[in-house]
Amino acid sequence: MTSAPPGRIDTVKMATRSVVLASADIGLRHRLKAELVQLRWTVFEAGGGAEAMALAQAELPEAMLVDGWLPDLEVGEFSRQMVDEYAGMDVLRMDGSAVRGAAAPKSARRHELLHAIREAQEFTDEVKPVPPPVLTILRSIAVARTTARSIPKIISTALPEMVGESPAMLELARMIRLVAPRSATVLIEGETGTGKEVVAKAVHRLSARASKPFVVLNCAAIPEALLEAELFGHARGAFTGAVQSRTGRIETADGGTLFLDEIGEMPLALQAKMLRFLECGELQRVGDNDVVRVDVRVIAATHQHLEQRAEEKTFRLDLYHRLAVFPLQVPALRERLDDLPLLVEFFLDRMSRQMPRKSITPAAMELLRAHSWPGNVRELMHVLERGAILADDAPEIGADEIRLRSRAREPATQG
Repeated sequence: MTSAPPGRIDTVKMATRSVVLASADIGLRHRLKAELVQLRWTVFEAGGGAEAMALAQAELPEAMLVDGWLPDLEVGEFSRQMVDEYAGMDVLRMDGSAVRGAAAPKSARRHELLHAIREAQEFTDEVKPVPPPVLTILRSIAVARTTARSIPKIISTALPEMVGESPAMLELARMIRLVAPRSATVLIEGETGTGKEVVAKAVHRLSARASKPFVVLNCAAIPEALLEAELFGHARGAFTGAVQSRTGRIETADGGTLFLDEIGEMPLALQAKMLRFLECGELQRVGDNDVVRVDVRVIAATHQHLEQRAEEKTFRLDLYHRLAVFPLQVPALRERLDDLPLLVEFFLDRMSRQMPRKSITPAAMELLRAHSWPGNVRELMHVLERGAILADDAPEIGADEIRLRSRAREPATQG
């Protein structure tokens, strides 16, 4: 039987039930699809957890079949999340076991699903080994569950773009995985230099919008007079110098994600227009009467306390609540010093693409551990780059090459 391409597949006219197949194994998905379509199921294919979540939200299927490994989400956490959100949906693993809390067995439909799983798995004698990194994660989870019953129920693993294995970073990774497949607006909060844009990119990568644009706008980097036109676009002749129409960043991000960095710097007058866009998904270019509807997910970031700013009447409280549907807090480097060795190795490895690879001496590492890091991860990167330059031809960065800023500087006095 010829298999349809991945994604949403064709339905059978008499189909009355729907199922999502979540597996990175295209062959397994196609074999399952062939079995289930013959049994009059409408089938939706997903190559990962994020895509499966989006399909579940859009299609409200009666069942979901989940493989033992997904490329983007931890399977146990993902399965429990599906059960919690869709009480009437059967969630079955590819080994035929039901996820605890899933819908009560419906003999006819579950029997058909189990039959399809058996047929699809017996189609080939090929046994695929579990990838080593995944095997390590699974073993770690098994050990943790048997030796530490007091730990949180959900155990997370880090994301590829986020360096660190501290509890704070693992919790951040867990939160990113949960919100990424949704359409909810995200507000990323954290000190300057903590890596808020990295977090935003991770949310976009794990979403169903990953193949669409990821558009960045730093609200602090554009003059107030030009920011509205940069966001919403402008018509020809809208203002002096507007010799032709221009598409704004919001429109450019249609279908994808718009990342608004330093949202706290957005002028109050523009905040009202931004709030309207978030509420209705419509925009007007500056100097144009036409209304344009776009599909954009907004992720905002700030190092400021926006709630406090709202109390001071310098930031709209209604916009804050609209942005902070799902807040993410990025920890400061001083709060996760256990990650320091990993970060140091990451930056040294990255620098080795442009200069000979250097290591760092224990004495230099001690200096790094003792620092308060007001500039966070960005400051660490610059300190190591400066140290590598000072080390010149030496293979190591020593304590003498670690030049740290003083913890406080007195402002210059006016004479």
